[in-house]
Amino acid sequence: MRGFFKIVFATLLALILFTVIGVFILIGIATSAASSEKPAIGNKAVLVLNFDVPFKEQYEEDPFKSIFRNTAEDVPSLFEVIQLLDHAKSDSSIKGVYLQCADNANGFAASEEIRKAIINFKQSGKYVLAHGEVISQKGYYIGSAADAIYCNPQGGLDWVGFSSNLFFLKGMLDRLEIQPQIFYAGKFKSATEPLRETKMTDANKVQTGVWLGELYTHFIEATASSRKKDTATFRKLALTGAIQTAYDAQKNGLVDGLKYDDEIKSIWLKKLSMGEKEKINFVTIGDYRASADYKKNGNNKVALVFASGDIVSGYGDNEQVGSDNFKNVLRKIRLDKDIKAVVFRVNSPGGSALASEVIWREISLIRKEKPVVVSMGDVAASGGYYIACNADSIFANANTITGSIGVFSIVPNLQSFFKNKIGVTFDGVKTAPYADMGGIDKPLTDPEKRFFQASVDSIYYTFKTRVANGRKMGIANVDSVAQGRVWTGAHATSIGLVDRVGTIQDAINCALRMAKLDKADYKLREYPEKRSLLDQLMNDYQKTISNNLMSTQLDADELKLIKSVKELKQMKGVPQTKIPFLFTIN
Repeated sequence: MRGFFKIVFATLLALILFTVIGVFILIGIATSAASSEKPAIGNKAVLVLNFDVPFKEQYEEDPFKSIFRNTAEDVPSLFEVIQLLDHAKSDSSIKGVYLQCADNANGFAASEEIRKAIINFKQSGKYVLAHGEVISQKGYYIGSAADAIYCNPQGGLDWVGFSSNLFFLKGMLDRLEIQPQIFYAGKFKSATEPLRETKMTDANKVQTGVWLGELYTHFIEATASSRKKDTATFRKLALTGAIQTAYDAQKNGLVDGLKYDDEIKSIWLKKLSMGEKEKINFVTIGDYRASADYKKNGNNKVALVFASGDIVSGYGDNEQVGSDNFKNVLRKIRLDKDIKAVVFRVNSPGGSALASEVIWREISLIRKEKPVVVSMGDVAASGGYYIACNADSIFANANTITGSIGVFSIVPNLQSFFKNKIGVTFDGVKTAPYADMGGIDKPLTDPEKRFFQASVDSIYYTFKTRVANGRKMGIANVDSVAQGRVWTGAHATSIGLVDRVGTIQDAINCALRMAKLDKADYKLREYPEKRSLLDQLMNDYQKTISNNLMSTQLDADELKLIKSVKELKQMKGVPQTKIPFLFTIN
C-alpha cells in the first residue's frame, strides 16, 4: 500500500509540474507574439560587438528566453554579424562601432571574416573603436582593425606567439592495461596519436609547424598592416618577450593609448558631439539584429546550408551533422525547382566515414541540377573535406583548417583491464569464428586485424577517389597532398584542394554568377530549417540544463577533455575521417 501511495504522489507531482511548465510556455509564446514589433534603435547609436561569446554558424533562438525572461544577449550567427555590419554602413542611426575585444571566443577563420567585415564597414567613414582590459592575441586580431585600440592602464596585451598542444593518453591506458588497437591510413593522420604515442610524431610536428606558422604569419601580416608597422618588428616583439605590461604595448605601437572604461566613454561622447552628462546609445549586435531589415528579399531563391559539428550517422543533434537529417535536407533542396543554387557552409572536423559518404552522394546529385559552392569555416577537414570535395567551387578563409584526407578506426581491448583491475572475466558461445569480432572483452586475432586494416585502406582509397573526381586531380596527385595531412585554407589553394580564398559572401556571389542570377534580386533560404519553439523546448531543455551545470563546475579545457573522451567512446569500431580529436591554439 505504501508503494501504491508513492506512485500516486509521484504521478500527481509530475502532472502539476507539467501543468506549470505548460502555463509558462503559453505565457512565453503569447509574450513573444505580443512583442514581435521591431524595436527602435534611436539616434546616434553605437553598435557594440562583444567577442566573449562565439558567433555560431546558424542562429537558433533560445527557447527559454521569452519564457524565463533570460537577460543574456541574443547572439546572432556569424553570417548575420557580417550582414549587419554591412547594413550598418548605410544606416544613418549607426554612428560607429565599439569592439569589446579583451577576449575572442571565435575561431581564426571566423575572426578573419569578422575582421574583413569591420574593414568594409570603415569605408563608410564611421568611427570604429576597440578596447579591452587584458587583450588576447585573437582579441587583438579583430581589435587591430579598428581606427583606434586601447587597453586598461593596469591591464595589458598578450603578445607571445602561437602554440598548439595535444594531450596524450597512452601512459594512462598502459597503466590501466587498455589496448586501443588502432588502424589508420595516412602517415600524417594524427587523430590517434594521443592513444598510441606519448608525444607528437615527427610527421605530426612537421605538419603542425607548417600550418601553425602559416596562421601566425597571417596574424602578423594583418595586424602589422592595420597598425602600419613592419612585420619583422612585430615578430621581434614576441621573440624577445618585449610586451609584458600595458605600457610596453603602448610604447611599441600595438595600442593607441591606455584608457579606463569611463575614458573610453568620454571618447565616444566627443565623437558623437554629446555633453559629458548625456547617455550614450549603445546598441548590442543582438538588439540590432532584432531591429534592422538587413536580409536580401529578392525573387530568386538560393539555399544556404550549414553543416556545423561532428559528422555522425542518424539524425544527430543541433550541434552535429547527422547523415539522415542532411540527406533529407539536401534531397528536398534538389527537388525544389524554385531554388536556383546552393551554398554549402562547412564547419566540421569530420567524423563517421559512412555518414560523410551519404552526404557526399546527395551533394553529387544536386550538382546535376544546380550549382553547388562550398564555403569553409574554421575547420573543414577530413570528413568535413569529404562532404565538400565534389562541389563546383570551394572557397576557404586563409585561416581555415582543411585537408586531413585520411582514415582511422579504433577497437579497444579491455580484457586485461577488466580481469586485472576489477576482477571481471568474460566467456561465451559463437556459431562462427568471427561472430564476436570487435568486442571489447578480448584482443583481435591476426586475421581480424587484417580485416580492420583492409577496411580502413579501402575507405581511404574511396576517399581519395572522391577527391580526385571532384577536384579533377589524379589519384597519385591526391595521395601526395593527402596522407591525413592538415593544411591552411591559403595553402590548400596552391595544391588544388581549394579554389579561392574568400568569405561566405564571396561564395554566395560565386553561386549567383554560376546560376546567372542578379546580385540585387535574390534571397537566401537557410537549412536545416529552424525548429519550432515547442520542438526546441522538448528536445533542448535536458541538454541545456546539463551543459549549464557542467559549465559552472569545469573550465573550457576540462569540458573539451570530457567531450573528447565521449567522442572516443562513440568511435569504437566505426571507421573515422576526422582530424585530431583535441588540439588547442594559444
